[in-house]
Amino acid sequence: MAPRTTRPVGTPTRGTTNPNRLRRMDRWIAAVHGPALRGFPEPPLAVDLGYGAAPWTAVELLARLRTAEPRTRLYGIEIEPARVEAAKPYEREGLSFLHGGFEVPVPGRVALIRAANVLRQYDEDQVAAVWARLCGRLAPGGLLVEGTCDEIGRRHVWVALDADGPRTVTFATRLGSLDRPSDLAERLPKALIHRNVPGEPVHTFLRDFDRAWAAAAPYASLGARQRWIRSVRDLAADWPLTDGPRRWRQGEVTVRWEALAPRG
Repeated sequence: MAPRTTRPVGTPTRGTTNPNRLRRMDRWIAAVHGPALRGFPEPPLAVDLGYGAAPWTAVELLARLRTAEPRTRLYGIEIEPARVEAAKPYEREGLSFLHGGFEVPVPGRVALIRAANVLRQYDEDQVAAVWARLCGRLAPGGLLVEGTCDEIGRRHVWVALDADGPRTVTFATRLGSLDRPSDLAERLPKALIHRNVPGEPVHTFLRDFDRAWAAAAPYASLGARQRWIRSVRDLAADWPLTDGPRRWRQGEVTVRWEALAPRG
């Protein structure tokens, strides 16, 4: 069972949300974590933590997860009681809304926790404790996905974690909106956003990505997608990428966490 608390753990977000804002993250989760969801003996339980002032992202996440595993159930969790009450009319089979925070007050352990645009307001030195607390609610084989995106979901960066800690960092963008890959720096999650400075691995990665993008300029005549794919292929020579062309075509690239982890 979930740990008992007298009050939710955490502080309210601004509540900003829009339909389809988290579509890039959702599609990645369904594609990459789908096989694990299908492997759960019981219907897998997912959580949309801090869904905001309207429940769109929770409704959409359940629909996308069910393309990978139709048995999936989902709880939307919000620390603001008024947001929970506003979401209640959207409840249906497999979808419920609860008042709570980082304690994740749902029955049993969880196959997936998505926390998007939740940690931006926290200090960097608070992130590790929040990650550990959320990962402690995961079932074996479960995944925590934590990251940040812009208001309409064109640019998004997230970290994927399991019970042993962070595993990967994914950069995702609508390619037509991109001038250069380092434009994504403004959407780095809290664990990395203050580390985009010389001497830190994430800064070096984005510098190398920009150089690969510039070198792939001749591919721009074939479209932004082909230029992105060529850039990522070049990047793979020096950085431990975990995905391939199928994901690159979506405007994504995923890197092992240890390659980008902050120094010290």
